[in-house]
Amino acid sequence: MQTEREPMSQTQDPIVSFHDEPLILVDSDDTIIGYKDKWQTHQGEGELHRAFSIFIFNERNELLIQQRSDQKHLWPLVWANSCCSHPRKGEDYTTAVHRRLGEELNLKAELKFLFKFEYHATYKDVGSENELCSVFVGRCSDTASANQNEVAQFRYISAEELDQALAADDGTDAEDEYSPWLKLEWARIRGEFWDEVEKL
Repeated sequence: MQTEREPMSQTQDPIVSFHDEPLILVDSDDTIIGYKDKWQTHQGEGELHRAFSIFIFNERNELLIQQRSDQKHLWPLVWANSCCSHPRKGEDYTTAVHRRLGEELNLKAELKFLFKFEYHATYKDVGSENELCSVFVGRCSDTASANQNEVAQFRYISAEELDQALAADDGTDAEDEYSPWLKLEWARIRGEFWDEVEKL
């Protein structure tokens, strides 16, 4: 019998997210201070933990964005960047980002680290993201294949179109079409790191 905290699959795709997977708790300097399961880490205001976000561009510099699955407890059916998740206990960033890119989108790509930042965002009364997030970019012309347990749908969008969409998405967090971390990360990529994207 499934409980509220057990993963549920509505497809034949593999289940790759688990409420009890051990996440890495850190301080603001990214020093490991402990471990806690994913469910507990995101309750209430959340506890600061390692995370990562990946931005995959095609040969036209269009960004692959995904709509999060309706199975997600936080920000379901909201549009986000190509892929994002958490390193697990004993896993470094390099291993984690490549694992997750394959699990969610069946893609492989060389990934370049851009920056690390800390943010906090609360979703309704459900829980929070409280993350020290490392942001990676890569280029891939292969066709993505979404794990429907993680991704409802995906599409490519030009930088200019995304700029306009995010500028117009000014509702409350509960009403926004795009995730809060995408907005924060995209602003820095466009403002500080766009030349790195063009050099991929």
